[in-house]
Amino acid sequence: LKYRVPRREGTPPGQPPLGALQDAQRAISLTRSKAAEWGVDPARVGMLGFSAGGHLTLWTATNSDKRAYEAVDAADKASCRPDFIVPIYPGGVVDKESGALKPEIRISKDTPPAFLAVAVNDAGSFDSTVKAVQALKAAGVSAEL
Repeated sequence: LKYRVPRREGTPPGQPPLGALQDAQRAISLTRSKAAEWGVDPARVGMLGFSAGGHLTLWTATNSDKRAYEAVDAADKASCRPDFIVPIYPGGVVDKESGALKPEIRISKDTPPAFLAVAVNDAGSFDSTVKAVQALKAAGVSAEL
């Protein structure tokens, strides 16, 4: 997925730009809508991302209940929820002041199964990755670290 990168000019500080989420949701729905043509199982569409892409992966997986844009065409009738996620050293998922997951990361029992990876010496992502796994486990979501 080539998506609109967060923190572009004009993005209000402290708010995640919706363009990235819109792009991710559209890609998942588009993949499902073209599954037969592409030889893909529409019930096995996942998402993997590294660093900022890991943040987008968690954001997408925890916000599939409401599409971040108006439907464009029939492809948007397909679910935008990934069936599984693989956030690798996800960045920016924890608020630096409070230490809590950022509000856009809304982990619930409906979050898809997850595999997360981070190096123990990754000072920028280790603690936030562990917090995400703890939140996933607390919500009853299948998660591996």
